[in-house]
Amino acid sequence: MGSGKFTVTADELSRLVAAHDGDVALLWLYRLLHGSDGTEEAARALCRTRAEMEAAREKLRRMETSTSVPAAEKLPPPDETPEYTAKDIAVRSREDPRFAALVTEAQRALGRILSSSDLKKLFGLYDYLALPPEVIMMLLNYCVSTAPAGRPPSMRLIEKEGYVWANREILTLEQAEEYIAKSRRRRDQLARAAQLLGISGRPLVATEIRYLSEWLDMGFDEELLALAYDRTLTNTGSLKWSYMNGILKSWHEKGLHTEADVRDRDTRRPRGKAGASDTPIDLSDLKSLLNK
Repeated sequence: MGSGKFTVTADELSRLVAAHDGDVALLWLYRLLHGSDGTEEAARALCRTRAEMEAAREKLRRMETSTSVPAAEKLPPPDETPEYTAKDIAVRSREDPRFAALVTEAQRALGRILSSSDLKKLFGLYDYLALPPEVIMMLLNYCVSTAPAGRPPSMRLIEKEGYVWANREILTLEQAEEYIAKSRRRRDQLARAAQLLGISGRPLVATEIRYLSEWLDMGFDEELLALAYDRTLTNTGSLKWSYMNGILKSWHEKGLHTEADVRDRDTRRPRGKAGASDTPIDLSDLKSLLNK
């Protein structure tokens, strides 16, 4: 502190503003001035409760390490989170008005009184993952909006999604809004792709989501997915995911991502041996024919 001057980067200030948390900003300034952030001392100096300072310090720690720790190493799975007691939660509810307000809002969003197990999971999002209360509320409302009609999401499901957000370092309202917007766009894309493949009246299973997501990430338009589906049905008689995946991967490797690309290539491609085609051969069907 000798000269009374400090070096602060634009990135540090941007992250601090984006946190939308006055306690975090105060604690950051306190630490800059005093070189430490002892909870008791900071709470007294800043006229805050110990619980508020502990929450702010944890959030600061998460903000500072978010760009240096690989996502896969940040957090253990939910089953390995601290085992909170009812006393832990009761004490924090009394001392920390932000958590008490979060419980009230969570019960309103879910339409039910939270059980002891539910409260522990909610407290884990707030205390262990250090997600800000406003971000947790966006998480809750997002999970409610994506749940089947008439079936509110369980806190277990919300907890799992919370880990996704924490590992992606979604710590501000802007980050949460961006993530939700991207997720909604992807759900819409998956729904349209499923309709193209004749899938309706049921949710997609994990394997179907994986295939469709990979194809969308490759940059295929809906018309080309429909063409690949048509060729799959023509050659195999049914929707065979591995077969259709082979067609699309072949097109992707050739840089063909629209129906026009494929049609144009088919028009210009020289015809060699009879029956030559880019369409992969389904070996199981071939063996079946040979055995007949």
